[in-house]
Amino acid sequence: MARHLPAGLPSSCALCGIAGAAALCTPCHAQFFSHRPPRCTQCAYPLPDGEHAPRVCGTCLRAPRAFDTTIVASDYSAPIDHLVLALKFGNQLALAPLFARLIADALLRDRSFSLPTIMAAVPLGEQRLAERGFNQALEIAKPLSKAIAIPLMPQLISRSRETAMQSSLAPDARIRNMRNAFVLDPQAAELVRGQHVAVVDDVLTTGVTLNEIATLLKRYGAARVSNFVFARTPPR
Repeated sequence: MARHLPAGLPSSCALCGIAGAAALCTPCHAQFFSHRPPRCTQCAYPLPDGEHAPRVCGTCLRAPRAFDTTIVASDYSAPIDHLVLALKFGNQLALAPLFARLIADALLRDRSFSLPTIMAAVPLGEQRLAERGFNQALEIAKPLSKAIAIPLMPQLISRSRETAMQSSLAPDARIRNMRNAFVLDPQAAELVRGQHVAVVDDVLTTGVTLNEIATLLKRYGAARVSNFVFARTPPR
């Protein structure tokens, strides 16, 4: 189904550019977002075809994650990766509502999934926020919060220090880079206790960042942590 554009979005398909009153034309939606491959219930890693029963991938079994569930709209591969880059580095903020709608679609398809009670976004450090001018995860979370009626707490999580970009680091270095990199707002920390918290981000690759955040939330008593992510990096 084509997604109608909120005010401010360009009147053409974000992928193929065909003119129309939808952020995503029907053919592109069918080609890139209608296929629902089996995924690990914890990290959304693609699983072999035919494995549709809920299961956890080998990586999550070997090294259990702090987060409980991950919902994704698509894989981070061409041409979806160009959409992410356009939002993140091309300042095309009008794509954020489209990302939110596609995450909501993926979320609502899973009838067994219990909705979280509060929502947060992966924060940027002050320096990177100043350079970019916006936090792409928060820009996705704002319309997503409204679409699924979950309260958004923009200031719940913040960075305790500046970190290097995860995409520039090797796997082991990513873990060190994110260790103790986040803090909870002291005034809001008590609100986490016993809650199911959703954490929004644009891309999940190794899951180190989201795992560090989930560890923090669980330390403050969160009962459950779910990731809402636009794109999941597929197997290399």
